[in-house]
Amino acid sequence: MIFASLELARRLEAAEAINGVACAEAHRRLNPKLGAAEQEVAGGFAIFVGAASPLTHSVGLGMHGPVRPHELDCLEAFYSARYAAVSVDLCPLADASLVELLGNRGYRVTEFNNVLVRPVAGAEIAPPVSAVSLAREGDEQLWAHTVGRGFLEKDALTADEMDVGRAIFHMPGAMCYLAFHEGQAVAAGAMAMRSGLATLFADSTRMGYRGAGLHCALIGERLRAALTHGCDLATASTLPGSISQRNYERNGFRVVYTKATLVRETTAGHKAG
Repeated sequence: MIFASLELARRLEAAEAINGVACAEAHRRLNPKLGAAEQEVAGGFAIFVGAASPLTHSVGLGMHGPVRPHELDCLEAFYSARYAAVSVDLCPLADASLVELLGNRGYRVTEFNNVLVRPVAGAEIAPPVSAVSLAREGDEQLWAHTVGRGFLEKDALTADEMDVGRAIFHMPGAMCYLAFHEGQAVAAGAMAMRSGLATLFADSTRMGYRGAGLHCALIGERLRAALTHGCDLATASTLPGSISQRNYERNGFRVVYTKATLVRETTAGHKAG
């Protein structure tokens, strides 16, 4: 059993923050006009990749000590200047000062996510499945389309919706995978490895192909790659009680803590406070 210590939480949150920064970097290269940006604040990072993007959020705040009011002022100003709501991923092991500040400023909980981990070396990994393969350089559009169709549960995607997947595909350090059924890409996932920690994310299976074991196959393939690259630990985040959580637990992952997403609307163009 892995103990959910502050040391572990710092490692997991730091990896997620680095991935967020890498995503912003990819957006800057692909679409400079978007204005993707990141800012270090309160021990973590504020990430902006579009006002309506699900990847615009702040992560890792309060993991290394108290958060002061002026730091939250800076966070809110960062998003207000970009006409975006402030979204904070709150780790339950963050300093209590962050919880108090968010409560005093009227933040509301909009979502919970379970953070799961498992050791990589010395643990059982499901056998490989030929239907899963590492995406190649020319698979950008295919991978982005597959991920988007699974997440949004529709076939036709807008340019903005495609850009979310394209940015993930081009994240520095990201490895993207596809799963096929009768020659057609129907599921996808990604992974990034930072200091021996493999983060599995962007898991998506198209409607009509769920329940066929493709998600578990994608998990297993990424775990084998993590083992090959010398990682000692793997992590993923899922909605509580979801099929994704069940599939990760089937592959040896266990919940170590649950994060809350807290949101506050800002006055566009002015510092919130």
